[in-house]
Amino acid sequence: MTSALRRAAALLTVPVLLVALWWYSSANSTDFYRPPLSRILVAFRETWFGARLADDVLPSLTRLLLGYAAALLLGVAVGVAVGTSYRLRALVEPILEFLRAIPPPVLVPIIMLVAGIGDLMKVIVIVSGCVWPILLNTVEGVRNVDEILADTCRSYRVRGMARLRHLVLRSASPQIVTGARQALSIGIILMVISEMFAASSGLGFTVVQFQRGFAIPQMWSGVLLLGLLGVLLSLLFRLAERRILRWYHGIRAIEREP
Repeated sequence: MTSALRRAAALLTVPVLLVALWWYSSANSTDFYRPPLSRILVAFRETWFGARLADDVLPSLTRLLLGYAAALLLGVAVGVAVGTSYRLRALVEPILEFLRAIPPPVLVPIIMLVAGIGDLMKVIVIVSGCVWPILLNTVEGVRNVDEILADTCRSYRVRGMARLRHLVLRSASPQIVTGARQALSIGIILMVISEMFAASSGLGFTVVQFQRGFAIPQMWSGVLLLGLLGVLLSLLFRLAERRILRWYHGIRAIEREP
């Protein structure tokens, strides 16, 4: 319990200090564009603890989760196929490198022409950015499967789905999770960007509307909400990671023991 309290204190110390610094440095601010934190917090409560929670926050999170889940499935599936086949990797690697180099926001107008301006467009934009760290990390994880374990599977005739599940995916899972962690932060950014184009709801749309309407405290409250959602999603991801990679962290802990 003491160790858990120490970790919690270490995690909260810097954020608490930054909030306190923001509070006291902005307390007497008369700048229209940089209101006091107290006004921003009042606007936060009035803006987001009401109808906007269902009208803007939940649709944004739904699009993010759909796009992230689709990118995860696509990235792992393609990554496993490319990582396990030398010929396929030699064939598609130049194409993948070309597509990876294109910034996802540049694709928004093209995706709008193909998929329209509805939720599908926003989900595709999120997928277009999230898929690359997952795919590339999966390829590297699959290529670096331990040769001794691979020989053991061949000796015991472990093939097909059993080999894929128990050897390939398990060995590559640390790198897959690393790519998934990177993709989550990219997904939040693309969620906001996609909602700034031809949208009628969502956090990105609402923040831009506040900015255009000179509702500055409300605009800052939207930025604050996005930061809090990012922290919350990161914590949830960390909990899922510890559960998925429990075996891996156990091995690392044993290796660190003297």
